[in-house]
This record gives sequence, structure tokens and C-alpha cells, in this order.
Amino acid sequence: MQRRPFLRILGGAAVLAATPALPGCSSALPAEALAAWQPPAPVPPGGDVRRWLLAHAILAPHSHNLQSWLVDLHTPGEIWLYCDRTRLLPETDPHARQILMSQGTFLELLHLAALQQGLRAEVEMFPHGVFDPRTPPAPPHTHHATARVRLVPDASAPPDPLFAQIFRRHTNRSAYAPRAPEPQAVQAIAAACAAPGLRVDFALPGNARLPEHRAIARDAWRVELVTPRTMLESLKVLRVGPREIAQHRDGLSVNEPLPRLLAALRLFDRSRAPGPDDMAVTQQVQDFNAKIEATPAFFAMVTEANDRATQVRAGRAYARAQLAATAHGLSMHPLQQALQEYPEQAPHYAAIHALLGAAPGRNAVQMWARLGYAPPVGPAPRRGVQAHLLG
Repeated sequence: MQRRPFLRILGGAAVLAATPALPGCSSALPAEALAAWQPPAPVPPGGDVRRWLLAHAILAPHSHNLQSWLVDLHTPGEIWLYCDRTRLLPETDPHARQILMSQGTFLELLHLAALQQGLRAEVEMFPHGVFDPRTPPAPPHTHHATARVRLVPDASAPPDPLFAQIFRRHTNRSAYAPRAPEPQAVQAIAAACAAPGLRVDFALPGNARLPEHRAIARDAWRVELVTPRTMLESLKVLRVGPREIAQHRDGLSVNEPLPRLLAALRLFDRSRAPGPDDMAVTQQVQDFNAKIEATPAFFAMVTEANDRATQVRAGRAYARAQLAATAHGLSMHPLQQALQEYPEQAPHYAAIHALLGAAPGRNAVQMWARLGYAPPVGPAPRRGVQAHLLG
């Protein structure tokens, strides 16, 4: 669900040619930002298994990599999940649908980790009542919980094979090979995310709808680039260079030499959105259009309803779908732009819903993603378990 960064080159190519490169300018992300991707140590005798579970749950996919998860461990044998209301996307996700889905991805990875420890994660949704993340919580609760999770020993609950993919799962935004997904992989993805009230959709090579998928994706992507407030929302969480990446360990990370050099020269302006005809925008449009044109397949999830509990469950289903894709060597890249409900996207929101047979006002397309084979990519930064604990 991340966006590519934009470079406002104010000084021209001559400035860059006359400027020495930054010392030690590797594009690799700093190790401290990726420390959470090392498997946790085994739980010692008498230790608290919950931190081991959380070490897996915080690796779940999240919109803009905001990681808006807060956790309370004060009740023994339970994990209470809350939404961090300081980590929302009011411009691109005005109804906080993606935020609630991201709460669901966390719960699913927590569930998989619990099974690995011989535990059953009993999830009670919205124990304080359904809430809107955009609204400050009302007394008597400082926070309204997304879920209360009770951990119950259950030797009869077998581990889930998808658990093995948690540390391998990464969102891949690169170009995909023009190769159709294997039929058994498609079947495995569909089976992994099967749930009542949810149906999956695949547009595979030879499908007559592929050109429509590509056209909607291209148009919706450009809208987000040229709408200043939505572009600024991405720039706000853009982390450029190892110092910013290590400091925040969230958001959209850029560590390539050129943007780092521009930032060091104060030629990378993140306070203003680029204009629609700026080179930064036109180049990004061209690059994205080329990737979309080569994308061999698309994956989508449509739900019968769109209430808050459905959104969380859709997040859980997507987490399973992406893990299943990973197990079969496939990559996924969410295309959430057309699913976002701000006014400028309304034509594309209607178009993708019509294309996928989602009835207006009743059904909802919760996920739409590119699907294909691609070279592996590295993980995104994570803040670590301690950063998510309340109290």
C-alpha cells in the first residue's frame, strides 16, 4: 500500500554533476531498522509467550507501513489490540477502512504464531463496542479496543503451514515477469483466504478484463500523484537516508544515493507536492504504467458487507492470501488507489467495483493487487515489539 517518493530537482543536473557522492552511500536499509525481521529467541521456561507472538504479528502488512498497532499485556493470558489514532491516513483513507484492514493483518499473524505455540487465539472483536478510528474515544475508555485475544492452550489445534512464510513475506512493487501464475498457486491463494461473505477474483492471462484492470490502475495512480493533499500525505511519512529510517522505522523508506544526495543539498522538497507536469510525476507515471502493462495477473477480494468487523476480517484474509502467494513464489502489490474514497477517485472507485461485480452500497472491494513472479525484495522497517506496548 506504499507510494513511490517524488524528487523535486530544483538545481538541475549540473548541480548533481558537480557534487561528490555521499560517503558510504549504500542503498541497503540500516540494520537497526530491520532487526525485527530476525526470528525471536525461543520462549524460556516460565517466560511470557505473548512477546514471542507479537514479534511475529508486527511483521504484518500495513498501509503506508504506519504500524498503527497498540497492545496491552496487563491481563495475564490475554492480548488487547488497539488502534493508534495518531497513525491514520485521513486523505487517502478518509473512512479508515485500510487502517481497520491493517488491524486484521496483525490479528491473523498473531493467530498463526499462537498455533505454533500450541495455543488457540480466541478473538473477541470490538469488546468496548464498534468505534471509528477517526473519532477521539469517549469515556470511560481511554482507548476502544479492536480486539481482545484470549490465549487458550489447545494441543488439538495443529500449526498452520502459512506460519513458515511470515519472515519471507514482503510486498513487492517491482516489475513482474510476463508469466502466468501456476494454477495450483491460484487455487492455494483462494483456499487460504476463503471466508463467509467474501469472494476472491483473479484476472489471469487471457482474461478479457485484463485491459480494464490495467486502465483503472493507471488512471487511479495518476490521480493520487497529482492531487496535492494525497501526495503530501505520502511525503509526510517518507524517510530518506539511514538516519531517518533508523529513527522512525516506519513509513516509506528511501535509501538510494540520488535522493539522499538531493536531501543533503536541500533539493528534495517534501513540504510541497510536485506539479502534474513536473518531471518527478511524469517519470513516475511512465514507470508505473510500464509495470502495470507487464503485470500478468490481478487478485481481488470482494465482501458482501463493509462494516468495521468485515474490514478487519478482510485484513485477516488478505494476510493469508499474501502468505499463500509467498509460499508459491508469487508476489503481491496492493493497488489501493482506486479503492480509496476521496472525491477525486470516485470515477475509478465506481469503475473497479463495476468491473468486479460489487453492487454499489452493498458490496465492497476490500483488496485489489498485482499478482506475479518477481525477483525477491527485502523487508520494510519495523519498530519492534516494545514500541507497540501500552503502559
